[in-house]
Amino acid sequence: MNPELIKKDFPILNQQINQKDLVYLDNGATSQKPSQVIKAITHFYETSNANVHRSIHTLATRATIGYEKAHETVANLINAKSHEVIFTRGTTDGLNKIARSLKNSTINNAPVFQDGDEIVLTEMEHHANIVPWQQVKKDLKKQNINITLKWIPLTDNYELDLSNLNQIITKKTKVLSLTHISNVLGTINPVKQIIKQAKNINPNIITIIDAAQSVPHMPVDVKDLGCEVLVFSSHKMLGPTGIGALYGKESLLKEIEPFNYGGDMIMDVSKESANWNELPFKFEAGTPSLAQAAGFKSAIDYLTTIGMQKIKEHSDELTSYMLEKLSAIKGLKIIGPNTAKNRAPVVSFTINSIHNHDINEILNSEGIAIRVGNHCAMPLMQSLSISNGTLRASAYIYNTKKDVDKLTTTLNKAIKIFSK
Repeated sequence: MNPELIKKDFPILNQQINQKDLVYLDNGATSQKPSQVIKAITHFYETSNANVHRSIHTLATRATIGYEKAHETVANLINAKSHEVIFTRGTTDGLNKIARSLKNSTINNAPVFQDGDEIVLTEMEHHANIVPWQQVKKDLKKQNINITLKWIPLTDNYELDLSNLNQIITKKTKVLSLTHISNVLGTINPVKQIIKQAKNINPNIITIIDAAQSVPHMPVDVKDLGCEVLVFSSHKMLGPTGIGALYGKESLLKEIEPFNYGGDMIMDVSKESANWNELPFKFEAGTPSLAQAAGFKSAIDYLTTIGMQKIKEHSDELTSYMLEKLSAIKGLKIIGPNTAKNRAPVVSFTINSIHNHDINEILNSEGIAIRVGNHCAMPLMQSLSISNGTLRASAYIYNTKKDVDKLTTTLNKAIKIFSK
């Protein structure tokens, strides 16, 4: 793949910020969109705008066919069945929905959560994979059902410490929910190994993967991972905001309760009761994000044309280069594994005695966009004793070594300015 050639497909990248060529290194927050995706969204509105699964006129038929093809495209990307793919508003929405659904569901005629049960998370989770489970715990407590949140800790090398996993996960653990790639540390977690070990301890455990940072950068196969649920977002992988995907294993989705109610998710309704629709529509109440689905499909088509393995190789190369260049800067501390093995091109760092916002101002003045803050991971920052957050540079398919060089050159310039 040729990042310089790819970049030409992205209108937003061909501009200047503060009279400097834009270097966009905030892809962990959101990626930019190629012309192909923008045109797919516009094309939907210009040719096919109608509601799905409701009418049989030509526009409605086009919209319905396009929407269902989007399900198929997402499913093929992660090796799932199309009816196992639920469209959501994004990763956060997906995690909230599965948490609420499990809280209110029964499996094999028994409530999913019973008194004394456990939910296991990791210390590197995004708030989206923490707060919903905290709320589940609070809601269940009102019903006199007490559950425990447990945490897989970190090693000194910013990886998950799996040495005591057999003690953390027990027969009482109902849910294991963890990130595939940390949005702060860049660590690629061995989720397949963790899921296998968890199921050896408790075959009935429900495993949930936050794949917001992994699906954009590498091949992901839900059958190979062995998870029950996997969630990710369109906007981090060249697609539009406002749409994402929740994969759920068919046997689980058939058993659990839907998370929203209304039109299209019902088979029939009387004044007294309702019966749910077939999958995936059981979980897609109301008018869906139709134009966004067209854009999501186009984004995946764009990525798969390049090839997810080639994208991973590019990510690996940029990760190694970023670590090499950043680690050579005096006073800069990388917050994450110091080698490119099992690591994504998401690099957080701090610089001695200089406030992150001051560094960011210098970078922005040179047209360089990165992120500053706690990255929606306050518990992780607390575990690492980081009080003011970090700077974070995150690369994608259109980034090059030249972008990294400009970043490191400007960081050295900023350090000189603030060291005077």
